[in-house]
Amino acid sequence: MVSDAPPFWWTKADWRAYGLWPFSWIYGRISGSRMDHARRASVPVPVICVGNFTVGGAGKTPTAIALARAARRRGLKPGFLSRGYGGSLDVTTVVDPTHHRARDVGDEPLLLAREGLAVICRKRVEGARRLVAEGADIIIMDDGFQSARLTFDFSLLVIDSRRGIGNGFLIPSGPVRAPIPQQIRYASAILKIGNGDRADALIRRCARAGKQIYAANVEHLDDGGLKNVEVLGWAGIADPEKFFRTIRETGAVIAETRSFPDHHHFSSDEIADLLDHASAKGYQLVTTAKDMVRLEPEHGRAGELMEKSRVIEVEVRFDDPGSPGKIIDAAVKAARTRKLRKSPA
Repeated sequence: MVSDAPPFWWTKADWRAYGLWPFSWIYGRISGSRMDHARRASVPVPVICVGNFTVGGAGKTPTAIALARAARRRGLKPGFLSRGYGGSLDVTTVVDPTHHRARDVGDEPLLLAREGLAVICRKRVEGARRLVAEGADIIIMDDGFQSARLTFDFSLLVIDSRRGIGNGFLIPSGPVRAPIPQQIRYASAILKIGNGDRADALIRRCARAGKQIYAANVEHLDDGGLKNVEVLGWAGIADPEKFFRTIRETGAVIAETRSFPDHHHFSSDEIADLLDHASAKGYQLVTTAKDMVRLEPEHGRAGELMEKSRVIEVEVRFDDPGSPGKIIDAAVKAARTRKLRKSPA
């Protein structure tokens, strides 16, 4: 697995994790204090934060999209808020998928903008205010749970059931972003994605703390056209193995794979290697929507790679189809209560 996170984070704690523990202790004190004591600004619309306990992919972006669709079914206009990780723009920006590129705004905001109004901003509060000004009447924040700058009306922490929280250590000993007690305290609910058991102990702990537990799976939307086809799967995401499992679920035969770091911008040589190798072997190229949006047609043979690669689209499907709507309703109710408390007597 190639990722921004070192592989030892996702295995049983060893000498590397224990050797870095003093730095993790300091990191935990700072991140926990920030969550407990930072002043949080408010905006006049409901805010849902879709976060996770750890760094790396857990399914936040497709979960945010599922919630936005539920909001629209209730007659609301959702707006996505993202920091724009991986992009170069450092000003508040309304993302235009027909104009912006991943190197400008980040790959995940481009995917979100295909679904509706999306804003990137390094400062979450400013971004939230821009969404309100643009007409959003509910904000869905992709990541940022631990940043503690904005008041959330509902915080949904997504956890991958196969990876769990890795070795359970805080950064830099492990992938955990802030002390688990603080994270549980400020979470409204937990969403377990998948059928693995690596997250079960933490989920039981959250349930004992009175947190609502939801369950879902990431489902592929393939039409069956890949069945028995030999493919070369390529992906630059936090957990490429998750995508390769998805390829297998379509019935395709994975002949080879190529893994790249999360949010990776592909070089001309890497693009040429994928194309030439697949052509020589007769493999169908297969990738993710997130990787596809990072390709720029005029960059070397990127246009050719876009044309010859097949994207497997995925979506989060809750075990209870009514769960996304319940989350929207809970956020709206909490925002109403929040505003009443601030109203003058």
